[in-house]
Amino acid sequence: MMLIPTHHFRDIERKPEYLQPEKCVPPPHHGPVGTMWFIRDGCGIACAIVTWFLVLYAEFVVLFVMLIPSRDYVYSVINGIVFNLLAFLALASHCRAMLTDPGAVPKGNATKEFIESLQLKPGQVVYKCPKCCSIKPDRAHHCSVCKRCIRKMDHHCPWVNNCVGENNQKYFVLFTMYIALISLHALIMVGFHFLHCFEEDWTKCSSFSPPTTVILLILLCFEGLLFLIFTSVMFGTQVHSICTDETGIERLKRKHQPRERRGSWRSVKETFGGDFSPNWLNPFSGPCDPKPLRDRDWVQQAASLSDTDNTETTEEQSEERKDEASVEVTDE
Repeated sequence: MMLIPTHHFRDIERKPEYLQPEKCVPPPHHGPVGTMWFIRDGCGIACAIVTWFLVLYAEFVVLFVMLIPSRDYVYSVINGIVFNLLAFLALASHCRAMLTDPGAVPKGNATKEFIESLQLKPGQVVYKCPKCCSIKPDRAHHCSVCKRCIRKMDHHCPWVNNCVGENNQKYFVLFTMYIALISLHALIMVGFHFLHCFEEDWTKCSSFSPPTTVILLILLCFEGLLFLIFTSVMFGTQVHSICTDETGIERLKRKHQPRERRGSWRSVKETFGGDFSPNWLNPFSGPCDPKPLRDRDWVQQAASLSDTDNTETTEEQSEERKDEASVEVTDE
């Protein structure tokens, strides 16, 4: 068995010491089922707190400035129930996206014993991430914030203080959808409230003074418009990624790492948890149970050098590939 370079643009050494499996500590034992996942990142925690604050601010203005002072009881009750339900689902989706393991690869599993247990055959290769000392399965990428390799990583979102990956993409999609809906709902109610107050006395359409009411409504309108645009774009981007079975990172590498894709409907069902049902919109219902990684999932077929002689790489892709090491088994 010997090591050979498998890709001309990967930082590969012929010496087996390059993988340095002896420097990898054995992976920690898995905690009990249901152990909470939480990223201790100051920026992400601050963004998550701001997200909750903005939703609660919208809740305050909608209830205490527009609905409770309204003399139309039916209007207040219907809109209050709809807005509060959407806000609850948005915050629940946010919590699930933030506290769910996005698909982290076991840390420190690139040990000598584990590599030998894979029993690599000629033409097979495994890639190791030297940053977290993990063997990277196909479609896994390292996140510098989470400090882990994440399966099907799309991107790291500071607003949910977590990566968006294989296990929590559904919750992130629901979060963006419900935030967009409550933003649209709030904008519509602000518009009706302004029309109502212009027709009547401002002192009678709110329990606050007219200047305070105007300031609160303008701030809510600005917040709603900003988040409606932002979350609508993110929602559309995520749905497109799911339907095309291509993450944001993979989209950037499309020309350099072509791969076989699954059908769009199959990808949607795996993300949202089976055939279409109301549970697709339920943040308390998870996606399809992730299958445990088998030995063959760690192993990839080595790309032939002739296939990559004319491959061009971007600076960003070259930097990422420098962080990977590979070992390939060949016939002596």
